[in-house]
Amino acid sequence: MRQSVVLLGAFALFLLGTGEVSAQEQAVPQDKVPKAVMDALLGKFPKARIDKYTKAKEGDDIVHDIEFKQDGRKCEADIKENGTFINYEKAIEAKDLPRAVRSAIEKRHPKAILKEIMEETEVEGKDEKLSAYEVVLVTADKKDVELRLSPEGKILEDTGAKKPEEKK
Repeated sequence: MRQSVVLLGAFALFLLGTGEVSAQEQAVPQDKVPKAVMDALLGKFPKARIDKYTKAKEGDDIVHDIEFKQDGRKCEADIKENGTFINYEKAIEAKDLPRAVRSAIEKRHPKAILKEIMEETEVEGKDEKLSAYEVVLVTADKKDVELRLSPEGKILEDTGAKKPEEKK
């Protein structure tokens, strides 16, 4: 009996913990997307077909994260509640990666299989700048890893990198 109560308590804590995470990022039905956000999205991507839509508070802003397809190509966009673009990403083919980026990936994860490649563009007012490449890959030892690289091939993030306490 006591073990059941402990397990039930642990399960309740788990549920509360996951509820807290989902409070950070909320799924929103497409018909509830604010007009300013939808106008901004369709202004840049007129044929966007939304697959997933969430919003979350980031600092002082509510940011809308939209996953969509444009002409069959997977895309994502982060747009503030007032319709201001933060950034957007578009899927690209491996052959379209700059040589420096391909070399950095091969050096960090030799013989990896590239699963998804997104080209990230930062938006500041009317200025747009290619800021990074996000690459999801499967390493030679069958681990899923996500890399974020600068256009020059510098690794900005690596989910497969060993943490200092893991190195031996």
